[in-house]
Amino acid sequence: MNSEQLILETPYGTRDLLPADAAAMRHMENMLSSLFLCWGYHEVVTPTIEHLETLAPRMQDENSLFMLLGNKNKLLALRNEMTTPIARLVSSRLKDDPRPLKLSYIGNVFRMEQTQMGRQCEFHQAGVEVMGSDSPASDAEIIALAIEAILKSGIKDFQIHMGQIAFLDAVLSYFEIEDVQRKALKSAIECHDIVLMDRIVDALPLSEQDKLAIKQLPLLNGKEDLLQKLYDFPRSEQSHSAIDNLEEIYRILKSYGFSDYVRFDLGIIRDFNYYTGMVFEGYAPGLGFPLCGGGRYDRLLTEYGHPMPATGFALGIERLLLTLERQGGRVPSPSKNFYIGYGESAIGSAIQRASELRHAGNTVELGLRSQSYEKAESSRVERGCEQLEYFE
Repeated sequence: MNSEQLILETPYGTRDLLPADAAAMRHMENMLSSLFLCWGYHEVVTPTIEHLETLAPRMQDENSLFMLLGNKNKLLALRNEMTTPIARLVSSRLKDDPRPLKLSYIGNVFRMEQTQMGRQCEFHQAGVEVMGSDSPASDAEIIALAIEAILKSGIKDFQIHMGQIAFLDAVLSYFEIEDVQRKALKSAIECHDIVLMDRIVDALPLSEQDKLAIKQLPLLNGKEDLLQKLYDFPRSEQSHSAIDNLEEIYRILKSYGFSDYVRFDLGIIRDFNYYTGMVFEGYAPGLGFPLCGGGRYDRLLTEYGHPMPATGFALGIERLLLTLERQGGRVPSPSKNFYIGYGESAIGSAIQRASELRHAGNTVELGLRSQSYEKAESSRVERGCEQLEYFE
């Protein structure tokens, strides 16, 4: 690689946003910001850099973190998600505020991983957190808001897959599976590695019938009729309570009119280890990764000394834009209303007119040198402006 390439190329997993890309990104961010505020969520902004010990304990794989050496050799990391930083913020700065706290965010996050279409090492997320509420209504609200956000982005064809970590934990506890095997099973389910899961289950000291029951877990997928089948699974008070919770959330989603977008999928467990209850991911046809994801995490704030129940979700903005494009939609392009051209001695009049038009709310591009009328008209077309005003 020559020196010119070293200067001009972006680091692995990052990209430049050209004007059209940046405009589409900003349009989506502004739409989401307005939507979140409309639902009563107020924006917070956290640092891009966090202490390593803030982020690492919540990760399945610490190798995905971008780590830095800070002042006094303190280990730091670029934030790899937004929920943990906001939990830290709430526990330190908002712990005495009235509950529930309804917070939103929009920002870039960083994960060291293999890049592919729609997935970079640096990407943009938008999302919300509800902290201080344990009601199914709060879980239903975040799912409804996620659905509303996807619809507002212009995407029509998608499904929300809703799972339940507490149900999975109850079943694994029922079969008395030890922590090491339990973590391995969850990791295999999260990665959708059925072959690995079957291998782990086959090594367990269980009857063939019990092994078969566990192997069915990631395959439990369907609409409302699936709930009754779940009640027939190995019985325990915890597993029944978890299914009751899913049923109540779904009942509330019917009131929003969004139940048709939701299906149950017990193979959804998410890739962070802080989830405790309902979890969900949003999928669109042809996209091999989720548009959004989230769920309940009632123990995370306990680690910061201020226990409170919480739930939330995050949307991948690049993924929204990619899906919108694949479904034939597009983000409206920003338009320029006027191009102002001028002759040799008319720059003062041109500047005055440009100011008037801008104050009236128009988008105006002023020529940066004198031109003939013909050249100004050519510039108007080239610059994508709708109208020309010319001063001689």
